[in-house]
Amino acid sequence: MDISIIIDSLPTLLNATLMTILLAIVSILIALVLGFFTALARLSKIKLLKAIASIYVSIFRGTPLLVQIFVIYYGLPQINIELDPIPSGILALSLNAGAYLCESFRSAIMSVDKGQMEASVSLGMTYGQALRRIILPQSIRIAIPTLSNTFIVLIKDTSLVSVITVTELLQMSSLLIAKTFEPLTIYLLAAALYWILITFFTILLDKMEKKTSKHLVQS
Repeated sequence: MDISIIIDSLPTLLNATLMTILLAIVSILIALVLGFFTALARLSKIKLLKAIASIYVSIFRGTPLLVQIFVIYYGLPQINIELDPIPSGILALSLNAGAYLCESFRSAIMSVDKGQMEASVSLGMTYGQALRRIILPQSIRIAIPTLSNTFIVLIKDTSLVSVITVTELLQMSSLLIAKTFEPLTIYLLAAALYWILITFFTILLDKMEKKTSKHLVQS
């Protein structure tokens, strides 16, 4: 393993890692909003909303993320919807993660005792007030471990957008290999950066989970 190649390649790969982080953070933020409202739609008594949400979840949980990326980037232009690589990647990652987060939110909300909603309504709260003040704080605490895991998986899934030329960590590794002809060195370096990145966010999210859970219990 050539140390000089590692030294020369590291700055470039670190810059590409920033793109990986950007893709993951933007995608998870969109996915959280999408997943939350889709979960509410699936729990809704309005049949049309429930059906649309169920179909969305079924499609994006039942098909590979790579296929979804191809459909969005290569398929949508056929119906005059053209997106650049980065927006296409973010859209695919967000839609995919949102489908999984929907189920996390839905199961967390359903795990809260139904009697609490009934008691809240009997005290004069509207459904929305009871959901916001009583049900959601408890369900969020329940869902946090799953949300954290989804984000970690999403970081690794960003590597798939390299197939549409987004210059994140894996794509940049491939470009460097084409110049250096050192696939083992470059891929091991990329793997190490992924490991460091995921370890950092795992520790950070674990601390946030413990802090949030403690705060919710005290409140």
